[in-house]
Amino acid sequence: MNTGSPRIVVVGSINVDLVVTLERHPRPGETVRGRSLTVLPGGKGANQAVAAALLGGHVTMIGAVGSDEYADTGLSMLTSAGVDLRAVRRSPGTTGIAIVEVSDDGENTIVVVPGANAEATPALVDSAAETIADAAVVVAQGEVPADTTEAAMRLGSGRVILNLAPVIHLNREALLLADPLVVNEHEGALVLAQLGGREASDEQSVVEALLECGLASVVMTLGAAGALVSDGGGIIAVPAPRVDAVDSTGAGDAFVGALAVRLAEGSGLEDSVRFAVQVGAYAVQHAGAQPSYPALDDDLPLQAQ
Repeated sequence: MNTGSPRIVVVGSINVDLVVTLERHPRPGETVRGRSLTVLPGGKGANQAVAAALLGGHVTMIGAVGSDEYADTGLSMLTSAGVDLRAVRRSPGTTGIAIVEVSDDGENTIVVVPGANAEATPALVDSAAETIADAAVVVAQGEVPADTTEAAMRLGSGRVILNLAPVIHLNREALLLADPLVVNEHEGALVLAQLGGREASDEQSVVEALLECGLASVVMTLGAAGALVSDGGGIIAVPAPRVDAVDSTGAGDAFVGALAVRLAEGSGLEDSVRFAVQVGAYAVQHAGAQPSYPALDDDLPLQAQ
């Protein structure tokens, strides 16, 4: 834990990933042979917290695990990365599970069983209200109950990053607290519909329409193409380095963790996104949702491995 850095609070899911590697994903109704099964720590919230901590952030995690044998696995990388876990609840029942299929081309499919993540309640958030209010950056996603996410966003007095993945229904007031809203192209269109915005035919127009709805800033991740970023002063395209993808699981979470670190340090949104794109490109070159991260800087070229 880097206690000299501004605090980042991540409110979100803690899972264990059951990762199956296979040549290609099955079609509906088809059975294919898997190559291997690995049990790894995961969950969008935990992935983001680990990335932020390993990149130098002073991170507190707020969430819940179960009372089963998977709980310690779910917490293992958070612990080794030095994340403050005092606001993590251990609840009776099962830890959240994600079943991840990774094909030879690096693409993945994920099925999530929430388990104890449903016990990450607004009361748990309220019990950490002072910590959240003191944070330079609060990070929230869509894998815990909506009222928990909304409560965390309202308590934040610093910058609030909302990575609305998966897209769940939040009230308009909470959505507009996001600064930035971080979504991919598909999620962006769903959030736009939720806000009642105008129809948009491509990624740039979705970003423009989200800003028209009242959001302070929007970051749209585009996978290997990088990201679009805007805080109302025009849309900037940030390209990603060309790399050989091994596993895209958690790449978006690595991006968000890196974004949180740079914003907490006081960097501008565009510069923070440029750093986050590099970290996301690094992450896809390594297996698992919580890889280790080197001491990256903005000028470090990320080469295919």
